[in-house]
Amino acid sequence: MSQRLSVNEVDPGAYQAVLGLERYVRSSGLDRPLCELIKIRASQLNGCAFCLDMHHRDARSEGEDQRRLDVLSAWREAPELYSDRERAALALTEAVTEIGRGGVPDDVWTGTRQQFDEAETVHLLMAIATINVWNRLAVSTRRQLPDPR
Repeated sequence: MSQRLSVNEVDPGAYQAVLGLERYVRSSGLDRPLCELIKIRASQLNGCAFCLDMHHRDARSEGEDQRRLDVLSAWREAPELYSDRERAALALTEAVTEIGRGGVPDDVWTGTRQQFDEAETVHLLMAIATINVWNRLAVSTRRQLPDPR
């Protein structure tokens, strides 16, 4: 499949708007390894090869354990690999990413709030929303993987 278009080339302002969200998330104080897990899990659910490729590389370069990356799509089956905070964030990531399937269940919200304060919860929501925007742009335009390095 060939790439349909490049959002950045057609409308740099649109691309910069989403990049502004990304910059906010990066500056929010949200733990970087957790942020990468969120990005990978949402990208798995959305089937975004471009973002999976990028965020797996980013996570590995930051020292993330390959085993945790390998089983992330089945994180509930390996609770010993993920902290309570990570599991709460992953549950919220799944609920928000698939929000049309019934919203964010109360138990997911409660679990999130037990692990994250209000400001951290906003940061989580912004991280989840932002990766979902990137995923939707990349999947709909068939963004091509970069050459392997």
